[in-house]
Amino acid sequence: MQNRLPTPIPTNPGLTLKKKPADPRRDLLKAGESLQRAPAPVSEGSPYLVDPDRLGEVVGADEPSFRSDQLREWLYRNPVLEARDMTNLPGDLRGALSHRLWPFEVEEHQSADRGATHKWLFRTGDQAAIESVVMGYRTRTTLCVSSQAGCALACTFCATGQFGFERHLQAGEIVAQVAYANAFLRDHPLRNSPTRVTNVVFMGMGEPLANYPRLRQAIGLMIGEMGMSARSLTVSTVGVVPGIRRLADDPWPVNLAVSLHAADDELRSRLVPLNRRYPLSEVEAAASYFFEKKGRRVSLEWTMIRGVNDHRTQADRLAAIARRLRAHVNLIALNPTPLSSDMPSTPQAIRRFAAALREGGVNVTVRDTRGTEIDAACGQLRVRSGRGS
Repeated sequence: MQNRLPTPIPTNPGLTLKKKPADPRRDLLKAGESLQRAPAPVSEGSPYLVDPDRLGEVVGADEPSFRSDQLREWLYRNPVLEARDMTNLPGDLRGALSHRLWPFEVEEHQSADRGATHKWLFRTGDQAAIESVVMGYRTRTTLCVSSQAGCALACTFCATGQFGFERHLQAGEIVAQVAYANAFLRDHPLRNSPTRVTNVVFMGMGEPLANYPRLRQAIGLMIGEMGMSARSLTVSTVGVVPGIRRLADDPWPVNLAVSLHAADDELRSRLVPLNRRYPLSEVEAAASYFFEKKGRRVSLEWTMIRGVNDHRTQADRLAAIARRLRAHVNLIALNPTPLSSDMPSTPQAIRRFAAALREGGVNVTVRDTRGTEIDAACGQLRVRSGRGS
């Protein structure tokens, strides 16, 4: 069955990479355009790719109207890995859904941290690769979801950016990652953690704000259909300024995390090429606008890269930005990728950097690095599988 957890596929040593876009910013300009393949007919595709109000077309005209409500409940509120476990649906409907319940197949599944971290490499019908990671903590279970297959922004330390951009994910493909994690947790609950996803972070493959229409739809489904709180959703961006402002103007009180990684334009433009289009001053102004509109504190994400952005000058400049934004800073050691020579900062360097921020009056958290024994960083499992597309 396509939704069973398969035996991991061996690594392909003959890794072939997709050619990067010549100009990542050119692809970003297409963010508002639909790059999707033509959707499958309602009677053939995954029900997650169907508007919930049209699920009657999935169950069929001969079924009573309440049947679509039952399917809706299974998809969003109480998802299961196998359609056969949708026990109040007729057998023929369960059979029809059995091979198309999910809009992807599980190509590889890894676990780490004594079962507290699980990562999946999904493969869609058109062979696009996406990843999700669920992480269990004492008071929360957080899922990191992908919003695009690949990424056009080419950040130097990110495995996803090293493959280039394939396509935007549909809203249903984003939401199905949450549903799949909940279905998995139903059968395989994490020890000492909530048995459902309590928090979703859009920090997986892709730039969420470059896929804004589908991101917005996915957020609406998570809140309206899955019953999640907007305050439990965090959208991360490397600085798509128009998207930050659009997110601020939308009604939901979601959280914003800005992946900064450098506190001056020269270094940031080298690490995050999008900075040449939206420099730090514009990113900071947009983040300030978000805070003023939402009244919710912005987080500044900082990947600690040895010898690159972990020295005192960067800490002092970051502290100044964080004070102006009244932002919280999250530090996380780089999770190395096989296609980059960058290495994580030493524990001592991270402690010194954090101490400098605190001396500057900034609230800072040194984030737990999860999944170091597996390919947990964004795009890593896709690299190791040897199938970029």
